Amino acid sequence: MSQHRPSASPHREPAPGEVPSHRRVGRRKFIIGAGAAAGAAVAGGTVLAQQASAATFGWSDDGSHYVINTGANLVFKVSKSNGDLTSLVYRGTEYQGYGGMNSHIESGLGSSTVTIRQSGSTILVSVAYGTLRHYYAARSGENNVYLWTNKADTSVSATRYILRVRKGLFLNDEPDSYTYTNSTVEASDVFVKADGQTRSKHYSKRRVMDYDYIGWSSGGVGLWIVRSNHEKASGGPFYRSLLRHQSADGGGLYEILYYAQSQTEAQRFGLQGPYVIAFTDGGAPSSSLFPGTLTTPWADSLGISGYVPASGRGRVAGVGIAGRNTSYPYTVGLANSAAQYWGSARASDGYFSIGGVLPGTYTLTVYKGELAVHTTSVTVTAGGTTTLNTITIPSSNDPGNASAIWRIGDWNGTPSGFKNAELMTYAHPSDARAASWTGNVVIGNGGETSAFPCYLWKDVNSGIIVYFKLTAAQAAAAHTLRIGVTTAFSNGRPQIVVNDTWTSAIPSPPTQPSTRSLTCGSYRGNNHTFTYSIPASAWRTDTSQYNTLKINVVSGSGSTGYLSAGTSIDAIDLLP
Repeated sequence: MSQHRPSASPHREPAPGEVPSHRRVGRRKFIIGAGAAAGAAVAGGTVLAQQASAATFGWSDDGSHYVINTGANLVFKVSKSNGDLTSLVYRGTEYQGYGGMNSHIESGLGSSTVTIRQSGSTILVSVAYGTLRHYYAARSGENNVYLWTNKADTSVSATRYILRVRKGLFLNDEPDSYTYTNSTVEASDVFVKADGQTRSKHYSKRRVMDYDYIGWSSGGVGLWIVRSNHEKASGGPFYRSLLRHQSADGGGLYEILYYAQSQTEAQRFGLQGPYVIAFTDGGAPSSSLFPGTLTTPWADSLGISGYVPASGRGRVAGVGIAGRNTSYPYTVGLANSAAQYWGSARASDGYFSIGGVLPGTYTLTVYKGELAVHTTSVTVTAGGTTTLNTITIPSSNDPGNASAIWRIGDWNGTPSGFKNAELMTYAHPSDARAASWTGNVVIGNGGETSAFPCYLWKDVNSGIIVYFKLTAAQAAAAHTLRIGVTTAFSNGRPQIVVNDTWTSAIPSPPTQPSTRSLTCGSYRGNNHTFTYSIPASAWRTDTSQYNTLKINVVSGSGSTGYLSAGTSIDAIDLLP
């Protein structure tokens, strides 16, 4: 990986519009000069307070850092040697840093070329590290820092920005918090409290589409990261990743674009942003900063590598979606190797509109819940709107439309409704709040789904039995059993045994993420349906007796306990 000299080198030529180091106005000179102008303005009747406010916006060079004053209540520093954010002072209080570490891309970039320029009411700091480009922007009068990251290749392993926050400012006891006095229950990042509740930075509880910002509020101060539109991220609208952590030593806020955990897609490259570090007086950040709302015409001419203005983007709009099950929400996603987008379909008719899309041809996917039920292709052009006529979902594309002798769960691409399902998005399976992972299920008692565990593991609850009765006509016929899963760990997949007399073949494992998932708050992988053709000879002929379906988890991989091979359940049904 190539290394660059820091921008303090006296021989480096300035970029267009950049102030050379020998001409840069120091902070002291900047204020003195503005003060002199203010004195002259007072004689002409200009309000002194207005001049004083304008005078605070600007930047200086303290030798090691660029110091940027936004002209509001925020002053921040960027290291000239590596592009770290080294100071973040709001209303006189320092918020940045813990454990001697700064805020930065990944875990820090190392020696970089860092430059600064002012363009009217915007100050832009540019960081170049090998093929990676990173940017900080400040706007006059705002308590915000706008960030962009352009990752061109795999020379930097992940794509995340971590804002490190000093200890004691926003301590909490949420699922994504922990203290070093707790014991670990898995690896070095899942902790258990004395009361048996588990904590980990992985337990965000939210899908990407469920949040616009993440952060804390305390003592009349709110500190937030407002996420970008994630067009260069991977995983789609339902992806879950760590967003925040907090401990006695300090906290961290994240913008995760590619983390390589529970990933279902290849990494995307290019410019991502802006995402925003925003301070408030305790309330939520302004909705004008949210993805889908934020516009940045002021950045169009800043020369940010890979930047595409609104005029270079298009929109996809659909007049409606027919064939929906209106009991479920529907989402429309666009994806290709370069970008991803999504939007919610209107409940009344399925209308959707997705804007800010880079030109190109995309796979359009309609999701019922999180289950893909229709795909097509769509092409987007710069400055145009691609309007689609009503999309009709074929009935056969939705497995929930099939009649069933019995069904456990709903075909919606998630384990929702199953035992412990909600808890598992913000807790470890060993958490004291979890109901027993074992226990058999009887069809017909009305609580089949809530009694069936959302996850099955080879070393924990493999061999769960479902009891059910068949009529004489049903027992005389062959039937198909379907087991839908949402992800798997270590190639865990179900093999079934009927009435201890008929055993299915071991199915091939579908493609799934290779990292931890079930123990880190995520059931999101690749939805897959296993089908088993059960012969009539397998059923009991006495209709007063229960048939038994034993579901085993098989795999040659995995460790032990909750890290043994496992899988997450979407739905199970027996078809006529």
